[in-house]
Amino acid sequence: MEDEFYRIKRLPPYVIAEVNAMRHAARQAGQDIIDLGMGNPDLPPPQHVIDKLCEVAQNPHAHGYSQSKGIPGLRKAQANYYARRFGVDLDPENEVVVTLGSKEGLASLATAITAPGDTVLAPNPCYPIHTFGFIIAGASIRSVPTTPNEQYWEALEKAMHFTVPRPTVLIVNYPSNPTAETVDIEFYERLVAWAKENKIWILSDLAYSELYYDGKPTRSILEVPGAKDVAVEFTSMSKTYSMAGWRMGFAVGNKKLIDALSRVKSYIDYGAFTPVQAAAVAALNGPQDIVENNRKLYRKRRDVMVEAFGRAGWEIPSPSASMFAWAPLPPALAEMGSLEFSKQLLTQAEVAVAPGVGYGEDGEGYVRIAMVENEQRLRQAGRNIKRYLSSMGVNSSDN
Repeated sequence: MEDEFYRIKRLPPYVIAEVNAMRHAARQAGQDIIDLGMGNPDLPPPQHVIDKLCEVAQNPHAHGYSQSKGIPGLRKAQANYYARRFGVDLDPENEVVVTLGSKEGLASLATAITAPGDTVLAPNPCYPIHTFGFIIAGASIRSVPTTPNEQYWEALEKAMHFTVPRPTVLIVNYPSNPTAETVDIEFYERLVAWAKENKIWILSDLAYSELYYDGKPTRSILEVPGAKDVAVEFTSMSKTYSMAGWRMGFAVGNKKLIDALSRVKSYIDYGAFTPVQAAAVAALNGPQDIVENNRKLYRKRRDVMVEAFGRAGWEIPSPSASMFAWAPLPPALAEMGSLEFSKQLLTQAEVAVAPGVGYGEDGEGYVRIAMVENEQRLRQAGRNIKRYLSSMGVNSSDN
């Protein structure tokens, strides 16, 4: 018998888990760790959503198997959201499927559409499931840049000309996790035209659709006329409604891809617990105050964090969307690499961040900082980091 199973052998080490284990051990030892590592919202969902969960859970008939593609009311609510927010018309019956968070949806679709040996184009750096989902399904990954500049388009052309077998799927994720980069509708228009020309599927991950700042709403690839011919898009209720642990997401768009995803899911799961789906309907159809309130709260945290870390001597770019900052290592410490820097930040400053190399080799030299602690804690993180940087001989000022 072999020591490791085939698919497990194909998975690279999950380096982020190394820092997570250290954080857990430090907390077990009584240390007050300011956790900016995992994108785990620290806020509760709206009360009316919790109330709906409790109300439906009281129904003795609500505890059986649900529908794997989602209850009709929830698929209709998601279609209404797309109409309201993006002006996109979706058929709830065959262009919308409910997923157990966007992560599960991506992995299940990868299982549905991937043959062993297929080539998939994925951004580097990227959120791990964008590559791991396809690696588990037997595909090979060819990296393309995450930054949506002209080099991006050149990399796509090279990939189509020089990759054997020819790529079948392209994954895009804007606002990007981890880099927080965004795109405009012109980017999607060009991408849809390119995908049609090259006969390639596009999987768009729009998990951070509502966390945008500076008055520039995020766009959906499905706003482009004809995008549904080649694209499917994933969204999540995790960040928009602070429902991360509820595992509620959606895939919408191309009927062929949605059908493939629905069929695979029908073999794998019976769908989310019906009261959770009913509560998700309440979130999508009810008052939307939380969406704007969360946006304002994360924007304020962003500003506090950038200012506090800057005072500590660590200049970090201000993200225009998402709940993350993608921060280059302080130049004086860049040589230690993102993993070692993250470990030292944890042990010396009691601040947890995610090493950039955990999102792909092109993430080296950066860390991802999640804005999931309150403003007071972010300021404390800045003070702790200042102390650490000073101990390392990094010049910091009090301005």
